[in-house]
Formats: sequence, structure tokens, C-alpha cells
Amino acid sequence: MQFARQVLGAKAILLLAANVGSGSPGMAAPQQDALSSDRAGVVYEISRDAESAQKDSNGSTGSSTDRDTLVERVLNVRSDGLELEYDLSKDATAQDRTSNWQFPVRIFRPFSGPTQLLNGPELEGRIEGWLKRAGLTRAACGHWIFTWNAFKIECDPQSTLQSVEAFDLRPNDLRDGAIYNDPQASEPTTLKKTSVGSDGSTFIGEMSVDPEHVRRDQAASDVVVAEITKKALTLADALRARSSEKVSGTIAITFDVDSAGVVRRRTKITKLEDDGDKRIGGDSDDHRNRNAPDGL
Repeated sequence: MQFARQVLGAKAILLLAANVGSGSPGMAAPQQDALSSDRAGVVYEISRDAESAQKDSNGSTGSSTDRDTLVERVLNVRSDGLELEYDLSKDATAQDRTSNWQFPVRIFRPFSGPTQLLNGPELEGRIEGWLKRAGLTRAACGHWIFTWNAFKIECDPQSTLQSVEAFDLRPNDLRDGAIYNDPQASEPTTLKKTSVGSDGSTFIGEMSVDPEHVRRDQAASDVVVAEITKKALTLADALRARSSEKVSGTIAITFDVDSAGVVRRRTKITKLEDDGDKRIGGDSDDHRNRNAPDGL
């Protein structure tokens, strides 16, 4: 059994855990009426906490925790969407910045349509410097290596949109009876409002996992491990090897909303069981607080 718990939240320093809605290339288009609190100059610090635990059929157990933080700054509120900047947290070191070309990144999130990258040429320039400092060439792009962790040599500026997607707390539709979908789920769920108070309200939903999605993710991981260990394995072969596995599980989603209707925390808990191995995990994203002075 595998457990995954993800908590994503954000606190605004006025002036954010393996997917909210859909969009191309990744980020959801928020409803315009949900953005009344957004204005140029507002800054959110978004923290994403992830926990996981697993137990295999032999009784062996394992667990892990992780925290990532990004800063989201509203650059401009347009009639057709938001211009946003994502950056590393204020605690990031100079080494953190030189080893990470993706941030700061500027995007335009329209009220409808795909999210757009605004500073692509700037990112391209950073990629060249990053590769040079690492003693790598473009031939290394797209490959996996192992240092202290599995690491993909990513050289596509558009991939940054997928990185910031996990920190997006603006759902397409958040109300009692709204339809919510998760890319790992076999079908959407209907959100239910479970509590209302002076400090806000809570919405919950539960979905069944999509076994094929889980098998694809596991097969992709098998291919990565094979590349790192210098073994030959195609995705097609990995999928065939995983095709007979029995997979089941649930995804529970919770949104905590403040009295102004702004999401302050999103929690996702995933429970999986495949061929006797049980895994539970998830991520949680913290609240938005719009009362502190801009200090970032």
C-alpha cells in the first residue's frame, strides 16, 4: 500500500503537492470572478509539503517527506488574464540560483486558453550558461543522471510551466456541486461543501485512481532507472511488463477557503495498492494571507 499526502498552501506577503484542472501546456485557466483578490504587486509565498509511506507484500516499509517553496508575484491584471512571476523563495542561496535556470519565470495565465511563457529567450540564455558551468552540451538534454537523486537534464523553457503548475491554487470552479477532475483519476468528482464558518469554508471530493495512469507512471520510472543503470528498456517493453499488475486506489481532495473566497490550503491524499504493495502519499499546499507588508 502506498500513501501520498500533499499539502499546498500560500501566504501572501502583501504588498502554494503527484495537478489542478487542465490546460495546455499544463496550467489551468482560472475563473475571472475568482481573481478579485489578485492585483498588481500582490506576492504569495507558496509552500508544497509532500509525505509518502509504503509497505510491500513482504512487510518492508519506507517513508519520505519533502518541502518546496516558490514565490508568486502578480505583475499585471489584464482584462483577459493575469501576468505572473514565479521565483525561488527569499531563502534561496546564490548556489540555488546558479544551479536552477528555470526561475524567475514569467507567464501569462489567460481566463481561457493555454498558459503562455513570457520570458522564453531569457530562459534560453540561462540554459546555455547552466550547461556550460556543468560541463555539458545540448547532447545531454533530455537524459537522466543520478547524483544524490535521479535528475533529468531539462533544457526546454516550456517545461517550466509544468514545474509551476503544481503550485497553482486557483481552481477552475470551486463551489458546492462543482465538477473537479484530477489527471490521475478515472473520472471526475463532485465537490461538496462540508463546513462553513466565520473564517471560511471547506470543500471535499473523492475519486478512484486510473489504473492505466498508474501503470504508465511506473513504467516511465522503470525506463528512467534503466537509463541510469545503463540498461536497455523501452517504454513499450516496460508497459508490457506492468500490464498484468492489479492496481486500485482512491484520491481525496480538500480545499480550505478563507472568508474572502481565496483558497488557503489544498490537500490531496492518494492511496494505492498494486499486487500486494500498498502506498499512501500526497501533498498539501498552505494558505494565502493577504495582510503582511511586502517584504520579498
